[in-house]
Amino acid sequence: MSLESNKYVKLVHSALADKKAEDIKIINIGEVSVIADYFVIANGNNVPHVDALVDAVKEQLGRNGIEPARIEGIRSSGWVLMDYGDIVVHIFSSEDRLFYNLERIWKDGKTVDIDTL
Repeated sequence: MSLESNKYVKLVHSALADKKAEDIKIINIGEVSVIADYFVIANGNNVPHVDALVDAVKEQLGRNGIEPARIEGIRSSGWVLMDYGDIVVHIFSSEDRLFYNLERIWKDGKTVDIDTL
């Protein structure tokens, strides 16, 4: 994990928290996968809220010169994946988050508290 990854995770967390994302989780997957260092998972309580969360992350990281490699999912679909290389951000509707349950799938990763980064 690089210091830069930690900095960007903090920016993502801040953007999500500022827009009142629900249940923000940071999972360090760097030791169990080559996909990324971190997954940041959060949910909104409705489609407009999910849209606002996606926009907030894009804006916050964009102001810091970081653009996503790609964004997958249609906002109205209930799951948007934002790929920033070492960090992958998953923003769900509440229902889709329960259905896909990424925290269970990636349970071998280490849940990280934002204050320890």
